[in-house]
Amino acid sequence: MSIGEFCTREVVIAEQDTTIVELAQLMRNHHVGDVVVVERQGDRVVPVGIVTDRDIVVELIAKNIDLDTVTTGELMRPELITGKENEGIWDTLQRMRNKGIRRLPVVNYNGDLEGILSIDDLIELLADELNTLAEIAGRGLERESTIRKYLS
Repeated sequence: MSIGEFCTREVVIAEQDTTIVELAQLMRNHHVGDVVVVERQGDRVVPVGIVTDRDIVVELIAKNIDLDTVTTGELMRPELITGKENEGIWDTLQRMRNKGIRRLPVVNYNGDLEGILSIDDLIELLADELNTLAEIAGRGLERESTIRKYLS
């Protein structure tokens, strides 16, 4: 399974000159906890950073920094880690764990933004997989019970 199959394709984006208040409003209006910062290169939309609601709280509000004095580009994390849409789930999960990230922009082979993969997406996928395994085990017990009836 590839991360391109499970990532969220509707990504909230902003450019580096977006104000923090505008960024927070985007998050509120779209009910998300992160915004991917992009550069537009003609028809291409290339991710260059990410800002989370936690970044705003911890780096700006908690330090009593005037939100009007900071742009999204100044707040975004300097090193953006992305995943290619054809990468496997397990390898991506391991990289997210090793890097300590909860959200991963997903790009195509050109580096254009295709989606975003979050820990919540992975938990939902794994829960579905565990549910399938539980159903298989339950059906095996049903079969054994049916066979015992015939043999009795």
